Amino acid sequence: MKTVKFLSLALVCSIAFISCKNETTTTQNEIESNDLAIAETTIPDTSVSYLYVTASTGLSLREYNNLQSDKIGLMPYGTKVKIISTEENSTMTIGGIKGGMDEIEFNHKKGFAFNGYLSKFFPPERDISAKGYAEELQNAYKGVIYSETNGGSVSAPTNTETLVLPTNQWHEAFYIAKEIFSIPSEFTFPKQKGKDHKVIQGKKPENGVMVCELHISRKDNTLETIEYKYKTKKFESTVTIIKNGEKMKISKTEKII
Repeated sequence: MKTVKFLSLALVCSIAFISCKNETTTTQNEIESNDLAIAETTIPDTSVSYLYVTASTGLSLREYNNLQSDKIGLMPYGTKVKIISTEENSTMTIGGIKGGMDEIEFNHKKGFAFNGYLSKFFPPERDISAKGYAEELQNAYKGVIYSETNGGSVSAPTNTETLVLPTNQWHEAFYIAKEIFSIPSEFTFPKQKGKDHKVIQGKKPENGVMVCELHISRKDNTLETIEYKYKTKKFESTVTIIKNGEKMKISKTEKII
């Protein structure tokens, strides 16, 4: 983030200190790079509009506002980009996410990128805890709520962490949940349209893993619940994502069996 402080004394002097930080670049296709650009996590500069890349494998910067135009750069996960103009209407769907092509500036280049993989929330850093990420978000955005509760019994204790985000976008909540609650990368964001109930099995569960599944619930081709279930002989956990009005609620419950 950038912090800009202006101090002035009438009729004496005016001094401005501005610090700038260039973003990094990488090379690979739209969703092909595994490199991370660690997002800055202080209070956003509200004088200019910035968004963050949420595609875990990177997002292409294109010359024109269509997916057939030439790629002029690749923005890694977590990259902070300056928004020049926003496409308000959804003109395309990629990976089950509706959106359009925003005009942006990245690494001194101007071009266009699919805004379905751009978010106002800086993405979680690798291995950050849900509580740690929530604290960083709370320093930057209003309406972020985190809570943790313990329950169950002495022989079968439970722990539940809950994060409420001030957004109504399913894909934003899903990608954040994947990072802070360790949902395997093989599970991709589900489409809005589809069967009312669907279970996707993990392809290569580790030894001793009894359950590794993504459960999707829909009604009238609209997502209602996304759940990731994981279970071994002695442990089980469930990550649940639901929409609550204009907010998204992410929770994880762990239980010792």
